[in-house]
Amino acid sequence: MSDFTELAEQYIATWNETDPSARRAMIEETWSADARYTDPLADVTGHDQIDALLAAAQAQFSGLTFRLVGDVDAHHDQARFTWELGPDGGEAVVVGFDVAQRDAGGRLALVLGFLDKVPSA
Repeated sequence: MSDFTELAEQYIATWNETDPSARRAMIEETWSADARYTDPLADVTGHDQIDALLAAAQAQFSGLTFRLVGDVDAHHDQARFTWELGPDGGEAVVVGFDVAQRDAGGRLALVLGFLDKVPSA
């Protein structure tokens, strides 16, 4: 995965994959074994913890879909991109952006997530 747009698309697809076996295969393809994901609500490392985080997000936001918004801005081995979460064809309930760094093999090594819009309590 040398192209960061393709990598970001695969990353988003992994967040949306609800079949546990397919999601795990996508994680192993997209993320390095010791990859780290951190945002204001989570800080996890490795395939097992990333898989558990994605499964928990899918349970919490059942029926909603992650999608990329706009272009992926990349240079060297890092990129940033905006995403949103909402019902298909509907207004986003969560909006954020991620900064990603890839390893020498082109897989995600680190993702730093930021939340710009979250539902009120």
